[in-house]
Amino acid sequence: MYSIDISNFDPVNLPAAYFDDPYPVLHALRAQQPVYRCPDGSVYLTRHAELFAVYRDPKTFNSDKKEQFRPLLGDSSLYEHHTTSLVFNDPPLHTRVRRAFGSGLSPKAVRAMQGWLSHLVEELLDRVQDKRDFDLVADFAAPIPIEVIGSLLRIPRSERGPLRHWSLAILGALELRMTPQRLGEGNAAVDEFIDFLDVFVKRRRASLTDDDDDLLARLVRWEGAGGYRLDGRELYHQIVFLLNAGHETTTNLIANGVLSLLRFPEQLRALRSEPALIASAVEELLRFEAPIQLNNRRTTRPVRVGGVALARGTNITLNIAAANRDPAVFEGPDELRLNRSPNPHLCFGSGIHTCAGLHVARLEGVVALAAIVRRLPKMALTGMAVRARRARFRVVLEAPMTTGH
Repeated sequence: MYSIDISNFDPVNLPAAYFDDPYPVLHALRAQQPVYRCPDGSVYLTRHAELFAVYRDPKTFNSDKKEQFRPLLGDSSLYEHHTTSLVFNDPPLHTRVRRAFGSGLSPKAVRAMQGWLSHLVEELLDRVQDKRDFDLVADFAAPIPIEVIGSLLRIPRSERGPLRHWSLAILGALELRMTPQRLGEGNAAVDEFIDFLDVFVKRRRASLTDDDDDLLARLVRWEGAGGYRLDGRELYHQIVFLLNAGHETTTNLIANGVLSLLRFPEQLRALRSEPALIASAVEELLRFEAPIQLNNRRTTRPVRVGGVALARGTNITLNIAAANRDPAVFEGPDELRLNRSPNPHLCFGSGIHTCAGLHVARLEGVVALAAIVRRLPKMALTGMAVRARRARFRVVLEAPMTTGH
């Protein structure tokens, strides 16, 4: 069924066609060589079972990137950031930082956001309707997570302008294919973001009152066992991580979600006729076009994965997009079925590294997609959507659209 030749597959040197539609290659990899040895000696996994097992065993497959990133990033700002932030660490640092986020990202705290988030989305759609022709990303998908994270941290709107640029530059420097330009832009973005936070956090800290209960106030006040506190650059790097993780993934969820619904008009009609389907729809849209498509681990001991022996220190790439379309788990994996149940997609990971912001991401997806489907019944693309040449994230850069009015 999948006759694509994968003998020369190299995730560092992908053909241009891969970025538009990676799924034929991923199907072929999963069917022919699900534990694939890359030219650089790393291993590339594409089956749901192996990804789930790796996620659930952090002692054997660790997230610490110090050894892996040192040769790539050197002694740089990007190296400091990625080896400090929550996502690329294991206990004990991971445990302490995750507890510091605590109730600030809990389901209860997120539910309290729904009113002002709905107001924000309606405001954006008001502007879109006034323009008639709009860009799905710039005018709708991208502003939502920036405003959400900015509001959670109480960054004034007048100071949020550079946040998206910094996020794109920092995460762009995580691609498997690294270029001097990406490295330079990523390091500059980390430096600029940290300088901004040094001024902003000190200002907020000096003005905090007992009534302040936003996420930043909670992070500043939090104290763990033994008097451990998040402070200084460690605190700043966790804030950078929060923005990056929340911005990129949610923008991709919303943009890819709309494009997928337009591609499957019968599913879009079903959602319009049954709005209560939206929560299930968001889970299926996450599965169908995983906003983050790659993750990484490193073996801490000799181990067998999918019947293949791996040495200690083997770098592993987990392809979430491939696992989310594994026919051993999902019937009709290339079909969009908004009522799919069960739907054990791996977009939020699993185990101790389950995404800390999954409740925020789900709420943003539900509110944004429900509103645009309801408000723009005649929306349509007016040109080709443009995708970034990035493998780690499923990025839509531009998508010209009309409201149809």
